Order: sequence, then structure tokens, then C-alpha cells
Amino acid sequence: MTDGTDDSGTDEWRGPILDDHLHLDPDHARGLEAVEDFVNVGGTHLLIVNKPSWHLDVEAERGEDFRPVFERTIEIVAEATDRLSGRAWPILGVHPGLVSRLVDDRGYAPEEAREIMQAGIGVAAEYVADGRALGLKSGRPHYDVSEAVWEASNEVMCRAFEHGADLECAVQLHTEASEDLTEIADWAEAAGLPAHRVVKHYASGRLEGPTPSVMCEKDWLTEAAERGAPFLMETDFVDDPDRPGAVMGPKTVPRRVSWLLENGHEDAVRIAHVETPARVYDIDTEATLER
Repeated sequence: MTDGTDDSGTDEWRGPILDDHLHLDPDHARGLEAVEDFVNVGGTHLLIVNKPSWHLDVEAERGEDFRPVFERTIEIVAEATDRLSGRAWPILGVHPGLVSRLVDDRGYAPEEAREIMQAGIGVAAEYVADGRALGLKSGRPHYDVSEAVWEASNEVMCRAFEHGADLECAVQLHTEASEDLTEIADWAEAAGLPAHRVVKHYASGRLEGPTPSVMCEKDWLTEAAERGAPFLMETDFVDDPDRPGAVMGPKTVPRRVSWLLENGHEDAVRIAHVETPARVYDIDTEATLER
């Protein structure tokens, strides 16, 4: 999937435009050039998620090993903010795919992998606690794994919910494709984290349980807009030199905002870029915007 060339700019909308989930890699890929692309078509705010630790050549054995990944992400966020009329925030955590790398490639038992990943989430939580990060990232594999790995992954995710509850912050999730994750939302609620602060990254237009962060496929956005429920918009731009434009390019969210407006969905644009960010993350995208 890439951003198309059939969409116009965002002259009709003078409010904020937030991409809820993307990655930036100025050391190996486009980095701040991607931010410039986003800005040039009207984008104003970004939630930048740290890349998987192994993509930065970090093969973690303990929680502290994740710290350079988080520190580099915070640096990238500061550099991106300098280029935005709004601002960027970091979302920090441990990619759930790490469990397979630890178990299948490096020979750890699922329980050992769980401990490493939970420790990494704990370090990420420190950055939320001191105000340097906005929220946490966790989840579980979107592919088939053994029962032991599945259980370990769910325990990692629930630990993230516990931190989210303590810190009163959102937790973004990478999970299997589903339109019903009420069980996960119930786990979060049991840990003390309101379900609306759980964000399903790479969501379609309909989701029960967590707040959907909808990939900018037009059909999915239409469904989300017509539902009228809280939702966010994202590209999951991976900033990988071997996969240019994947998953969607950085221009996509502003272009899809324009497309939504052209199709009469101004209320949905306000929901996705003003109301839901405030509800989920306690951020004011209007007050932080300088046009």
C-alpha cells in the first residue's frame, strides 16, 4: 500500500492533522525528509513509535538494553517537532514480534522472553513517568505461534496495561487483525486502564473494545466516518530503505483528510484529529497548532 497521487491538499481544513502511528529512521532511511513530505501536504502532528529494537541492531537481553532505542526515538521526535506547525510525541515500547526473535532465533524459553520484554516495557514506562514519552506500545503476534508463546505475549501486554493504568497513559497495540477485541479491552479494564486508552494500531473501520487507529484505506475510513465513533488515522509508515513508501507513505493522512472533507465527513475529521486524541492521549492538537 502506498499513498496515492489522486488526492489534493488540505486547504479546506485549517485544523490539526495527526498521523497516529508511524516510524522514522534518519540514520538509515528518509527520516526528516518524510516529515517534510507530511508537512508539505498539510500535516501538523505526529505520534512517532520506536522501531523494533532489532532494526536498530539491539539484541536485548535485559530491560536496560532497550534504552538506546528509546533515547534515539526521543531525539527524532524533537527534530520532527522543529519542522511541524504542531508537534510530535513519542510512543515507546517493545514490538510483540520480538518474542519470536527471542524464542525461535535466539533460543530463549517463552518465559524468559516474557521477562525480557516486560522489563523493556518497564523501562519505556520510566520515560512516560518523567514526561518524555506520551504512551506505551505493546501487543501480541499477528501470526500463529505456540500456546506458550501466546500466553507469554498476553502477559507482556497485560503488564503494559498495568503500567498504563499507573501512569494514566494510552497503550498502543500491535495485534492480529480483528473487529472485536473486547477481551483485550476487558483485560485492560481489569488492570485499571480504561478501554478507550487502549489503541488498536492498524485497525480497520470497525472495532469493538479498544479505540481504532484506522489505516488510511478509503473503505475503512468511510466505515469509521459513518459510524461516528471515536477513531484515529494512521499510515504505519515504516521508513525502511528497502520498502519505500511502506506501509503507507507520509503524505497519506493529510490527503485522506482532504478526501474525507470532499465527501462530506468534516465531523469525522474533527473526531479523528481533535476529539479522539484528547480523549485517548490527553493532548490538545488545536492548542499546540500554529498555522
